[in-house]
Amino acid sequence: TKPRLAVLFLVSVSAGGFLSSLCQPDPLALLHALVGTLLTAASASAFNHYLERHSDRNMRRTADRPLPAGRLSEREVLAFGFTSGVAGIAYLVVTLGWWPVVFAGLSWAVYVLAYTPLKSRSHWNTHVGAISGALPVLIGASATGSHWQPAAALFCILLLWQFPHFMAIAWLYRKDYAAAGLKMSPVVDPSGRHAGLQAVVCALMLLPLSFLAATGHFPAWDAFLFMSLALLLGTAQLACAIAFCLQMNDTTARLLLRASLVYLPSLLILLMALPLF
Repeated sequence: TKPRLAVLFLVSVSAGGFLSSLCQPDPLALLHALVGTLLTAASASAFNHYLERHSDRNMRRTADRPLPAGRLSEREVLAFGFTSGVAGIAYLVVTLGWWPVVFAGLSWAVYVLAYTPLKSRSHWNTHVGAISGALPVLIGASATGSHWQPAAALFCILLLWQFPHFMAIAWLYRKDYAAAGLKMSPVVDPSGRHAGLQAVVCALMLLPLSFLAATGHFPAWDAFLFMSLALLLGTAQLACAIAFCLQMNDTTARLLLRASLVYLPSLLILLMALPLF
């Protein structure tokens, strides 16, 4: 079920719910959104494991997953993916209505039916996968609130953040991806320049977007504090992306990866916590 990825989805749902309700979400509605998202995310990960079972055998980082390692059968994985997916969609329909279902179903479909097959066909797979990774924000927003501007800004933040994050990962594991026949950007362009430029451009675009997320969400002083901290976080991530682009190696890639892992949780915590103080 890729627990770390599921945690990111759940945090995104929570952030979307907080922002769209101006930090006053209905706790029960938010809980329903989290449960439904958890089930559909588990289903998407299971189908991803099934579809990538052969390429996973050729990568060190995935060779110990349940299917290539033989701990589960293909039938078991498909049964789990189908059951959890149907349960998640049904749960969201019954508890929250159709809009959360639309966004959850779209995220599932993009991840399983578009992103996963594209990984072996085109380096554009990251662009498609980024959409799936950002959609959980809209599940939370549609479940708990009606203020769409901050939630839409957060959707764009999640979309763009994935490029510095995943380009660093793709560089670090480029040999694994090449061995598995997956066309990540550093595999198609071994120099890594294309990946580095994407990381820089998206890290740069995150600076104004983080300000947009605060518009209408914070009182004046809180907005100033948030923007100052967001600028600090964003500038640090941008500096790491520039270093990665200028000097493509594992050291700069790991630095960018760590910066991205600090940037997003910190920004989400600020967006959700500052209005409470």
